[in-house]
Amino acid sequence: MKSSPQQNGHVISAVGLTRIYQRGREEVRALNDVTFDVLQGEYVAVVGPSGAGKSTLLNLVGCMDAPSSGKLGLLGKSVEDLTEQERTNFRREQIGFVFQHFGLLPTLTVAENVMLPAFFANRRSEQRAAELLEKVGLAHRAKHRPHELSGGEMQRAAIARALINNPQLLLADEPTGNLDHATGDSIIALFEQLNRDGLTIVVVTHNVILAREARRQIELCDGRLVSNLN
Repeated sequence: MKSSPQQNGHVISAVGLTRIYQRGREEVRALNDVTFDVLQGEYVAVVGPSGAGKSTLLNLVGCMDAPSSGKLGLLGKSVEDLTEQERTNFRREQIGFVFQHFGLLPTLTVAENVMLPAFFANRRSEQRAAELLEKVGLAHRAKHRPHELSGGEMQRAAIARALINNPQLLLADEPTGNLDHATGDSIIALFEQLNRDGLTIVVVTHNVILAREARRQIELCDGRLVSNLN
């Protein structure tokens, strides 16, 4: 993987980031000439109306898709020209993901769900999983199945799973979207603690409280950057 010209401390550096999709004969610019940086240890919320390009941006930063044009540096590496396999490897090693719908496998225990990314990375992870479950307050649920958990507990398990490979960047897509107010607040508090521990976090959200708790907000509208405020 070739080196990026980005300065030390930049976890994300996007310059002119653009993603175009073809819908029949129509060209859709889901993301249009977006430029921003995220520094190590930052906590950033990406906000904007539905269709603004938030999920597209998260997919690009998470190496789940490739930009149509522009430059994208992640953790000191240039990633816009990587093959799909190289993006997969980078994503597995460096980035953790938390989704709105949890994504836990129903046939596995909580501990087994947490260890799954490490299994695909050929790592032994029993001790790490136990430590993470303790950290997110689920040590007593390690042997339970997802259907035995509350929504908040499932999201905590998903957060532990996202951290199992010691990622340098955590990406979250509407992590409180399926939770009630009180449960969502507990997840917001957990994100705050993870950030205080030094983890760089980028979260896409419509939750005003979650966005306010982030240190900075990046606002998108119609695929363009509207504001980038502390």
